[in-house]
Amino acid sequence: MKVTFESTMHSDAETLVRMRIQAMRESLERIGRFDPQRARDRFLSSFEPSECKFILIDGVSVGFVVVRLVESQLLLDHLYVVPEHQKKGIGSAVLGSVLKDSDARSLAVKLGALRDSDSNRFYQRHGFVKTAETEWDIYYVRAPMPRQPQDHC
Repeated sequence: MKVTFESTMHSDAETLVRMRIQAMRESLERIGRFDPQRARDRFLSSFEPSECKFILIDGVSVGFVVVRLVESQLLLDHLYVVPEHQKKGIGSAVLGSVLKDSDARSLAVKLGALRDSDSNRFYQRHGFVKTAETEWDIYYVRAPMPRQPQDHC
């Protein structure tokens, strides 16, 4: 499995909205908050193509990721893999890429996850620590890993 990324454009907005709704539907239905129009509006209100990348597996688009620099931290604003490609290690590979970048830049990564979503366990397994909760969301942060000294033999 080869994970690569591809830039998005404004014309990709509806495709991205469909992917987001597919990926979130089960979690939102579980808590009685599934509303495709609200999901669409929330995504489009902050969509900036330069911050969004399609996730490609062997050249096939399976989701997308949005990372923004906010207040000297990286905000992992969206990470969605469509249901038929979930539970294959794709999210972990994408998150690993984000964390490698954050470590190289010595920046923390923050994010929010829908309460009762499986994503909460996923982020905790990858070193994220809960920092706050609201009625619908749980917020996390992962501090950058310190750089290891290089051996000079």
